[in-house]
Amino acid sequence: MNRLCVFCGSSSGTGNTYLDAANDLGRAMTSRGIDLVYGGASIGVMGAIADSVLRHGGKAYGVIPEHLQGLEISHKGLTELFVVADMHERKAKMADMSDGFVALPGGIGTLEELIEICTWQQLGLHSKATGILNVNHFFDKLLAFLSHTVEEQFLRVQHCNNLLHNSTPDDLLDTMLSFNRNPEHFLSDKLILPDR
Repeated sequence: MNRLCVFCGSSSGTGNTYLDAANDLGRAMTSRGIDLVYGGASIGVMGAIADSVLRHGGKAYGVIPEHLQGLEISHKGLTELFVVADMHERKAKMADMSDGFVALPGGIGTLEELIEICTWQQLGLHSKATGILNVNHFFDKLLAFLSHTVEEQFLRVQHCNNLLHNSTPDDLLDTMLSFNRNPEHFLSDKLILPDR
């Protein structure tokens, strides 16, 4: 895995918990030689992950649509910033540039990006590892909802388990690297739920 696409919020969330998680993920990525692909902003969790990767000696590639350049305050210190026409082109370019995907805490946009990339995986459009960094149990209710969709037979357990999750960056990256080596290992008939 050379480049990891990180979906996350342009807000900071409450306290420093989510900013610290972004910093920790950036450190863990660069220690493994993994560069960042993300939405290109300099603020919130987005800015924190880019700053961390750059501070720890990695490369950070941003992709931002024209209409968000001013709103999200594009990052001026990136390895490279790509300005694209719209959100569809943004997501497609980030996916093409990346060897895997991680969601950090964020809002509707982060959730939309994550769910779309999971849908693409389910449809066989990519086979890249996709995970969430479940900081402070942020994604527990999403994982519970996905478990419910399995129980109600709208989602196969294997597709649910393809969304990898852990609460620490190093453990999540280990799981994702293992997935890239052997994705069939994760096609279990038993639902994998977050630790409490």
